[in-house]
Amino acid sequence: MELDALITDLALILIVAGVVTLLFKKLKQPVVLGYIVAGFLVGPNFVFFPTIVDEGDINLWAELGIIVLLFSLGLEFSFKKLFQVGASAVLTALVVVSGMMLAGYGAGRLLHFTYLDSIFLGAMLSMSSTTIIIKAFTDLNLRKKAFTNLVFGVLIVEDLFAVVMMVILSSIAVKNSFEGAELLESIAKLVFFLIIWFVVGISILPLILKKTRKFLNDETLLVVSMGLCLGMVVLATYAGFSSALGAFVMGSILAGTNEAERIEKVVQPVKDLFGAIFFVSVGMLVSPAALSQYALPICLLSIVVIVGQIFFGTVGMLASGQTLKISIQSGFSLSQIGEFAFIIASLGMSLNVIDKFLYPIVVAVSVITTFLTPYCIRLADPAYSWIERRLPERWLAAIDRYSQSRTEIKPHKAVWKEAIAQYLWRVLLYSSLIVAIIMVSKMWFIPLMVEILPEWGRMIAAIVTFVVMSPFLWALMVKEVSMSLIRKLGEGSVNRVPLTLMIVFRILLALFFVIYYLSIVHSQRTGVLLGLGIFIVVLILLSKRIQKQFMRIENIFMDNLNERELRKTGRNTSLVSDMHLAYMDVNADCPFAGRRLMDSDLRKEYGINVVSIQRGTRRINIPKGETRIFPGDTIGVIGTDDQIQSLLTVVEGSESPEEETDNREVTFTHVVVPGNSPLIGQTSSSLSIRNKNNCLVVGIERADGTFHQPDGQTCFEAHDVIWLVGEPDNIKQLIQDKIENHIQHT
Repeated sequence: MELDALITDLALILIVAGVVTLLFKKLKQPVVLGYIVAGFLVGPNFVFFPTIVDEGDINLWAELGIIVLLFSLGLEFSFKKLFQVGASAVLTALVVVSGMMLAGYGAGRLLHFTYLDSIFLGAMLSMSSTTIIIKAFTDLNLRKKAFTNLVFGVLIVEDLFAVVMMVILSSIAVKNSFEGAELLESIAKLVFFLIIWFVVGISILPLILKKTRKFLNDETLLVVSMGLCLGMVVLATYAGFSSALGAFVMGSILAGTNEAERIEKVVQPVKDLFGAIFFVSVGMLVSPAALSQYALPICLLSIVVIVGQIFFGTVGMLASGQTLKISIQSGFSLSQIGEFAFIIASLGMSLNVIDKFLYPIVVAVSVITTFLTPYCIRLADPAYSWIERRLPERWLAAIDRYSQSRTEIKPHKAVWKEAIAQYLWRVLLYSSLIVAIIMVSKMWFIPLMVEILPEWGRMIAAIVTFVVMSPFLWALMVKEVSMSLIRKLGEGSVNRVPLTLMIVFRILLALFFVIYYLSIVHSQRTGVLLGLGIFIVVLILLSKRIQKQFMRIENIFMDNLNERELRKTGRNTSLVSDMHLAYMDVNADCPFAGRRLMDSDLRKEYGINVVSIQRGTRRINIPKGETRIFPGDTIGVIGTDDQIQSLLTVVEGSESPEEETDNREVTFTHVVVPGNSPLIGQTSSSLSIRNKNNCLVVGIERADGTFHQPDGQTCFEAHDVIWLVGEPDNIKQLIQDKIENHIQHT
């Protein structure tokens, strides 16, 4: 009986990947590099090791790996997080991506790469690696530094840029040319579909998950979430986009729901498995012959990545108003490429638009820049000191003035900025929804009604479509931005003209949509429909029912959008006055974890009341004072906004992008007391082994073969075998400080 090639290939891949990654863990190197090395070992370019049989099957698994990776990335992304990263991160990411795109394209053309190879190369070199940077910051103990939050913000924006870039690159690859009009059309199409998917998903999915929550155990949640992911992949592909975009969008939609943490947890093993296979497939394409042949391009491109990322990252941060030191620290942190370079390279290979030699070159550049990342981060402070000493005083003063001016709050300018942002967002959102309704009516509803009722079908379809569009037409024409902003802007006469023009533009835009739809359903009844359209527009402006219905739709959407945050802060569960009900998950580092409620002083210190405790499948309502709070519990509390917010940071801790687990382990060893040791007659308490050396004496084996469990007062005797437990470094220090020269260490 012979096994299918897929099984044997998968067994080989996972066994080799497991062994290699264990070695990389021991060497404290990124696991991603271990997967690439494993891929090289089992690939066709390494003849001293068993090789996989069918590369086609592995490519299929790798494609699934990309989908799951992008889905997981979307779960960590969320559009809410994008709005919170700030202008500095957005501007810096824009400078870095555009600058590195040009640098990569220029380097490709300099190396005589083709036009499309150079474009894809620029895209690959423009994305820093989130995984590698987080690992480096953790290893160097820099996670709490001021500049790291800005770097994380840049990485979030770069992730979004990468997804958009993949769509644009696909369009360029299909057309085999770079045309401005077609590029703008592709971007407009992407924005349109993103808005539609985002609005529909946020409006429906949280409600479905909320209604079915009691049925969603981990197994069911995994099946449902992966089903939603692959369903969006199919939809995105059908709409002409990449599968990766669909996976990312669905992850971003689910990131704002109450089930986001659970989905991340149940999807994590799937992500680890398929992600490993994807990176192994990357390593399979590494060719020593190609690396030798293209050694010069690899070295040149590695220099372009390091120097370019540092330069553009620093310039972007300076342009956004950061200080010179923070800008340099941020720039030096971005000096590598990683997972998105491989994904973009895979896209180019799948479209057959880039040469095969480009893949191993990019992998080699990624490996080199990844290894150098910690050293680049360490060089940031010396580089800042060197630059500060050599820059003219007037330049340093100009940078300081610019930084202060950018961070200075200008009330009037800030109000206008917020008002315009709200205005543009509303116009874009409601226009997209109206266009979507018109498209559905034109492509599906009108033909269906005409088929059913040939005489009156078109008119009935038009009436139904206008009714469905009416709330969004009202929102587009009538609904203002925040009234508090309008009042602030309306104080001066200079603001009345632009405010009036903004209103007029929205009304004209709504009328354009009405006239455009009427032109679609043009027939001998145009006059009737035109009159009906005008009547509906007037009705929209005056109808309180439509206004009320729209406000209800908008409130549901906003609650769903902020569901994850609202559940924690409780702002949508008002009880009386400023009191709210909120739920929060108890972190292992919570100071009162394990204590009784009566001893935690939560009411005295924070002014809140604990009304429920969810512990696994068990729920404790109105817990007694003797009830203890344990890590992993979900507690329901009642308090004001300020009280809940202050408690939230204590209970759940501050958020950080991937906290690293402390993997230091204790070891179990023994030492022998020689017959002439001055330790004879001493106890573990008198030696303070537990308190001073953080080690524990767990057993004493006598010379007569008896075994004793010490209580701290048990005296050591000649030829005792003392069994110790502790961290290896602590045990070694204990032997050096207190036992060496007195105990013969075996």
